[in-house]
Amino acid sequence: MTASSHLTLITGASRGLGRAMAEQLLQAGHTVLGISRRQEPQLAQAAQQAGAELIQWEQDLSDPVAASARLSAWLETLDGQRFDSVTLINNAGTVGNPAPLASAVGTELSQALRIGLEAPMLLTAAFLGATRGWRGARKVLNISSGLGRNAMGSQAPYCAAKAGMDHFSRAVALEEAAAPNGARIVSLAPGIIDTDMQVQLRGASDEKFPDRTRFVSMKEEGRLDSPAAAAAKVLKYLAREDFGRNPVADVRDPA
Repeated sequence: MTASSHLTLITGASRGLGRAMAEQLLQAGHTVLGISRRQEPQLAQAAQQAGAELIQWEQDLSDPVAASARLSAWLETLDGQRFDSVTLINNAGTVGNPAPLASAVGTELSQALRIGLEAPMLLTAAFLGATRGWRGARKVLNISSGLGRNAMGSQAPYCAAKAGMDHFSRAVALEEAAAPNGARIVSLAPGIIDTDMQVQLRGASDEKFPDRTRFVSMKEEGRLDSPAAAAAKVLKYLAREDFGRNPVADVRDPA
């Protein structure tokens, strides 16, 4: 494996959009840290084929304090002068079991918010603090959703987590704009992707999730991007020269 001058950290890297982004970044020669509940053999194979460096952590993001402490400690061991760029991609999230809030299970509700909002905030804090003195370009890409900007019944936890992600990105963008070598941060809606989340929504009951038929129609009409196609669009946006100009954005926004 050859040393890379680009380091990218991705949560939820073992499947769906996260895995597709990790694979494409490895192919581009990035050093990738994948943070997921389990290691993914396909990523290891992709790294070997590309001759790129891959680190995989098994980490439960429903304990964001432990995850952020681990990330901070690991970053502190690295030589920040080695990298031309360092990027954190907060991709992990969960839709849980679609249901009205009145019938939500407390533990599931808490877990959805911990994974979808607390973890990205704490990991971002750890990342920004640990890389403050690094020489290279610093970026944070938060994978948001249209549901953070347009509410949907029976999806209150997911909507709230993504709306919170959008707004904390706005706040952090203001902070980093005033800092030396401040990081650029964007909360990005990635489009509609055919992932396990979509399968979960299509499989929900009509009684608990009245919008289920809408998701079935999107699948039947071929309106869903594959994870690989969506990853290519997201990474293209990440590479844009104007990345960070709008801290809340959509992958379909014109350059």
